[in-house]
Amino acid sequence: MEWLTDPFEASFVARALWGGLLVAGTCALAGTWVVLRGMAFLGDAMSHGMLPGVALASLLGGNLFVGAALSAVAMALGVSAVTRWSRLSTDTAIGLLFVGMLALGVIIVSRSQSFAVDLTGFLFGDVLAVRPADLAVLAAAAAAAAAMSLLGHRAFVALAFDPRKAHTLGLAPRLAHTAMVGLVTLAIVASFHVVGTLLVFGLLIAPPAAMALWARRVPAIMLGAALLGAAATAAGLVLSWHLDTAAGATIAAVAVGLFFLSALAARVRDHRPARAAAAAP
Repeated sequence: MEWLTDPFEASFVARALWGGLLVAGTCALAGTWVVLRGMAFLGDAMSHGMLPGVALASLLGGNLFVGAALSAVAMALGVSAVTRWSRLSTDTAIGLLFVGMLALGVIIVSRSQSFAVDLTGFLFGDVLAVRPADLAVLAAAAAAAAAMSLLGHRAFVALAFDPRKAHTLGLAPRLAHTAMVGLVTLAIVASFHVVGTLLVFGLLIAPPAAMALWARRVPAIMLGAALLGAAATAAGLVLSWHLDTAAGATIAAVAVGLFFLSALAARVRDHRPARAAAAAP
């Protein structure tokens, strides 16, 4: 039992746990819509698109969260503009801006005297460096995500399953899509400090995708995803402590591992009725 509890006796690991739990809840709320709406590529691109803003804020001594938010918004607006002004598909626009923003971020970081250290922190995060002020920001982000999910629930459900019906019901699908992108942006910006711009996608996608194989109602998927994200956070911190591995990467790896376990269990579940029917006389 001490093997599980010893790491959390250190104050910085305890703060990392609380930060990870808040991130898990925020990502569960936003990630559910990413999975159901099929916005995975956009979410991945936005997580990478934050790098220029984060890097610039760091070099100028500004607020990293503000830099990340501005960069993510610029990424989303850029995708919309390229799609509207050209004949390119949305996927193509996302791919172009994804590479462009990531390259710009690396160029900005390369101007720093501690290029390797800064780039590693931006890309992979440093959950063990979470401070009390960061916890307050994460708690505010989680509360804002919960409010957005509650207020936009009906429109989000209609948009995810039948955009044409959403328009018929007068739910303003374009506005709902913008709000949904805003929710995803909020989750990504709030989470990057914990697991970095590259690994945030693991917590955003893996837990909701794992629960979507078992639950049919949106609130159930969100609740289950939050619990899986919390479990991945706690297990990742324990494993990183004892194995001396990167905490953020370990958390993301555990989250993805839980998805594959869920997928395997779902496959076994789906095959049992077929075997029973085949064996029946």
